[in-house]
Amino acid sequence: MVMIKIENLQKVYKTEDIETTALNGINLQVKEGEFVSIMGPSGCGKSTLLNVMGLLDKPESGSYKFVETELLTLNDRERSNFRKRNMGFVFQNFNLIDELTVFENIELPLIYNKVATSERKRLVNEIIERMNIVNRSGHFPQQLSGGQQQRVAVARALVTKPKLVLADEPTGNLDSSHGNEVMELLCELNETGTTIVMVTHSSHDASFSNRIINLKDGHVISEKINKSKNEELI
Repeated sequence: MVMIKIENLQKVYKTEDIETTALNGINLQVKEGEFVSIMGPSGCGKSTLLNVMGLLDKPESGSYKFVETELLTLNDRERSNFRKRNMGFVFQNFNLIDELTVFENIELPLIYNKVATSERKRLVNEIIERMNIVNRSGHFPQQLSGGQQQRVAVARALVTKPKLVLADEPTGNLDSSHGNEVMELLCELNETGTTIVMVTHSSHDASFSNRIINLKDGHVISEKINKSKNEELI
């Protein structure tokens, strides 16, 4: 089943005297349960595309359907509610809150979603166990390695059980062994049914996904099916 259908997406950034076209007629689809990488040179529009998919940015024109719901016509409140219900985010710089413990960082999206205290505790404990960070739950972000911090960030993205996880350069601030750990974690999540769209400049990271979409100058220039990963799906 097609989860995401994007048609003719246009995004232009304007300053007083200059216009930059970030997305120029993007068309793409993502199926439910896929793991898709978006690649391309700096400035090609990949982070802009991810931000539009995550409803963090609005395009000028085009269509963006998420399981048949057209998202570009939603108002700000509807967009925010849709994002909170359906999407999880993993960023390059982790975006953890230093003053909160691991447990409290992971709990945050559930508080935003007005989940009852007892249910929050159950969901956080469940994901902490799944991510193998039980012994870190009372620690603060600065007490963790980069790999552990990204593990916490992934746990926070997943605690609401989102249909879609959007990852922007998730290994960008990690050394290769911690980076591989995060990629293996994303693969495990994908194997249990989570749809993942990841922006990366690393062909090594992209090799973990089912399909690689290449952007250049705001266009999709090529798509490549990762045969070894898709054979596993069949």
